[in-house]
Amino acid sequence: MSSTARGRAAGDAHARGHRRGEPGRVRRAIRAHWYAWAMVAPVVVVMCALVGWPLARGIFLSLTDATEANIGRTIGVNVIPASYEFVGLENYAGILTSGVFWAKLTWTAVWTVACVALHYGLGLGLAMLLNRRLRFRSVYRVLLILPWAIPAFVAAFIWRYLYNSDYGVFNAMLGAVGLGPVGWLDDPTTARIAVIAVNVWLGVPFMMVALLGGLQGISRELYEAAEVDGAGPGQRFRHITLPGLRAVSSTVILLGTIWTFNMFPVIFLVTGGGPGSETEILVTYAFREAFTGVRNYSGSAAWGLIILGLLVLLALGYRRALRRQGEVW
Repeated sequence: MSSTARGRAAGDAHARGHRRGEPGRVRRAIRAHWYAWAMVAPVVVVMCALVGWPLARGIFLSLTDATEANIGRTIGVNVIPASYEFVGLENYAGILTSGVFWAKLTWTAVWTVACVALHYGLGLGLAMLLNRRLRFRSVYRVLLILPWAIPAFVAAFIWRYLYNSDYGVFNAMLGAVGLGPVGWLDDPTTARIAVIAVNVWLGVPFMMVALLGGLQGISRELYEAAEVDGAGPGQRFRHITLPGLRAVSSTVILLGTIWTFNMFPVIFLVTGGGPGSETEILVTYAFREAFTGVRNYSGSAAWGLIILGLLVLLALGYRRALRRQGEVW
């Protein structure tokens, strides 16, 4: 037998032994780490029940024509069977070829970019301010973090009262200086500015806390050395602060983008999507499809899966951009 044939035979035998050894290694790993598997198992079960099953159900419904009229239901003692049918990708095609989807996507993108940019900019400014030695710094931190501690639906109702055209605080302040009232939630432009302001007020504290932690992880010696070398405040910010915050910034920007893209309470509770549907983002429109009028469960499920797909693509693109910059994520 030639050396080549012997090497091939030895390789095949090693591969067979490797395959036979795989179950043994798995069993040994389970026996060695059974406690970790036991701790993880309840989480996996809960995630499958709360996320996996609804997601699978949503995928199924999105491929049908299920509505309130043909879904299976029980009325008293009468059981009405489901009569919806499989339609494939018809719901997705209808959504992606409609002007409504692209109009809502455009506003959702503007809403997300504006909110996240203001979240990050204001949060970074406040974090840098609180990173200095100030009197009553702890008091300022508590006051600035309060919006984050207030539930979003409570904050939305408070702001809705502030924006009220008849007895709202903002119009009362305008009247006090001799100006006429403004229909904050009655005009599409002012309504969009209003919901952005509410979401910024809610989201800045998170950015501030996260970026403040990042700032405190940057060595003071770097700033002192740069100052000795004659670097000005702008140069120190550009060459020390921003690079030092890169890891924190990449994480909070991604989280802020996902949260803002799906920020249902602010839009739904402050403007109700109005006036008309001018302030509706994708997620609130999907909700209306499922729970208003003749409930279109299949259409709403398709909208939800398209939103999920957009966020997955966004996260993957963001991850790829970070890898190109040398960040590990």
